[in-house]
Amino acid sequence: MNNPDGDIFELLKSNVDKGFRIVVERYSSKLYWHIRRIVILHEDADDALQNTFINAWRNIDNFRNESSIYTWLYAIATNESLAIINKRKKNAAVPIDDLGSYFANSQEGSTWFDGDEAQIKLQNAILRLPEKQRIVFNLKYFNDMTYEEMSKILDTSVGALKASYHHAVKKIENIISNG
Repeated sequence: MNNPDGDIFELLKSNVDKGFRIVVERYSSKLYWHIRRIVILHEDADDALQNTFINAWRNIDNFRNESSIYTWLYAIATNESLAIINKRKKNAAVPIDDLGSYFANSQEGSTWFDGDEAQIKLQNAILRLPEKQRIVFNLKYFNDMTYEEMSKILDTSVGALKASYHHAVKKIENIISNG
């Protein structure tokens, strides 16, 4: 396997502190935005990112280089994001299923990123998707991830991911075209 993280993996084996610093530097921003698109709130994204790196650090000895460090970190980040959402579900005044609609219709939902009108419409449509479709859409659209990579991260079949992405695209098109 041609692993783009091979250099980091070798460094992690010889100098774990230095290797892990490089991992954090290389992936912090990408992971933050992946998490942010799932949990929506900045504070939750910061917490999930910190938890992602804590879990990665604690389990670095278990990383077997069977997938890329990138894929491994995205799996951890996705799980941490979902854990925060599940925690929020238990404590939410607004039903979590309505959270996407809540943010899409709120001032914060329209201002949590910079963008033109088309980008704002797209983000607000994405916020209205069911959780799984939103995650799949974000991974494919924003991270240009392959279905095979997503399959490893989400522990779901490629066929199911293709179906989720297709449904997400159709829903987004419908939301945008109907205002």
